[in-house]
Amino acid sequence: MPVRYRYQEIPRSRIATFDVFAVGLQKHHISAMLEFDVTESRRKLRDIRKQGINVSFNAWIIKVISNVLQEHPEAASFIYNKRKLLIFNDINVSIIVEKVTGNNKVPIPLVIEKANEKSAAEITREIEMARKVELAKDDIVLNKQSAAYERYYYQLPGFIRRWFWKILLRNPKSAFKKMGNVVITSVGMMGKINGWFIHKSVHPVSFGIGSILKKPVVINDEIKIREILNMTILVDHDVIDGAPMVRFLDDLTNHIETGKEINAS
Repeated sequence: MPVRYRYQEIPRSRIATFDVFAVGLQKHHISAMLEFDVTESRRKLRDIRKQGINVSFNAWIIKVISNVLQEHPEAASFIYNKRKLLIFNDINVSIIVEKVTGNNKVPIPLVIEKANEKSAAEITREIEMARKVELAKDDIVLNKQSAAYERYYYQLPGFIRRWFWKILLRNPKSAFKKMGNVVITSVGMMGKINGWFIHKSVHPVSFGIGSILKKPVVINDEIKIREILNMTILVDHDVIDGAPMVRFLDDLTNHIETGKEINAS
């Protein structure tokens, strides 16, 4: 009996994903696998939606992360010449927007610039608009015009494409302009996954947003059912030490679990 099989073409935009993963393996990231009680935050979000304010959970998370990183900017800084940190005043967040090309849905990066200065409602609108933007054939990043050499990116051999990423990361100002200093991946929001996923990144700090699950939690010696968000955070140990990292994560936990920035959305 003949073997039955078929070929399926890989969308070209995924080639960049392969390259980022390969280069990301060389970064000195520390992985933190955390749980956040978002019961109160989700209640506040539902309340403001009833007032007619459109704020998505993902947009609010982007806003929270941006504000906390503004208070701990070293966590989102780049190494410069292996002797200094280059710390940007703005928090530019790269996220993934699913776009349709042909019969396939492919992930395309979108950089939300100055996310720390925008409200969660403004970030929500920016993401929604990006989903409606027509995807150009050679787009690497949404809403950013590709340079002439970048339009040939997908035709290049793998070792040259990875060399491109390495050169980009050695020029923090160019890297910040092209891809921001933070990346957030929300794979877990597409389904209920009882666990964490360990992603890879070339950014100084990155966030893998998992699913929100109902779990029993002990509060004041009583067991209660709460909404728990799983999240994996990668922090570049080259740019931040253990103690500052813990302070950053502690502030992030406080902001996420108390629903800060929601009323200002």
